[in-house]
Amino acid sequence: MSEPVNPPPADLRAARVADTEERILTAARELFVRDGYAATTLKAVADAARVGHRTVYVRFGTKADLLKRVVDVAIVGDTRLVDLPSRDWYQLALNAPTVAERLALLADGVAALMARAGDVFAVALQAEPVEPAVAEAARAGRAATTESMRAFFTKLHTDGLIAGPADLGWLCDTAGALSHNQTYLLLRETLRWEPGQYRDWLYTTWTRLVTAASAPAEDGLQ
Repeated sequence: MSEPVNPPPADLRAARVADTEERILTAARELFVRDGYAATTLKAVADAARVGHRTVYVRFGTKADLLKRVVDVAIVGDTRLVDLPSRDWYQLALNAPTVAERLALLADGVAALMARAGDVFAVALQAEPVEPAVAEAARAGRAATTESMRAFFTKLHTDGLIAGPADLGWLCDTAGALSHNQTYLLLRETLRWEPGQYRDWLYTTWTRLVTAASAPAEDGLQ
């Protein structure tokens, strides 16, 4: 009589699941970026990831859901379920002691995000017209970006780092628009900018916006 086979420990099973997901996401990203959304199939992703075809279907369900997950991971940089406003880099930017430090850290973080995710953002734009789920996720992403930028610049004012009765609504709307992925993709396409150039532009432009939003009699930055 054969000995019963014991299941692997929970931590080993979790590690296997995580490894499988990472291989699928890596393969999917490479194929989406190389071949485009329409030409990429779940079967091709499974073959590239060296997993069973059913594994991809069970794990992600649809190609649109797989792309959404690829985009989410690219935005934050890993598979942990921690949203962007809770990430260390954003919190450091939110709470640095001076305007210059806050804007520099924010520009660093946004530019790094775009460097990671720019290519998959472009794929998502391809998919939006034909995939309602991707279009809805993109709208939610844009709303989240707007809100995180509004929170950042509002806190600058609340913390007394913007002089005078600033035009806060204009500042939040304008500064936030610069950090949307469409802005980055447009600059990358039309001006051939690298992420470092985008980063420097963000910092300079945000600095000028903060100054302009302050009362005319004030210097703007403290």
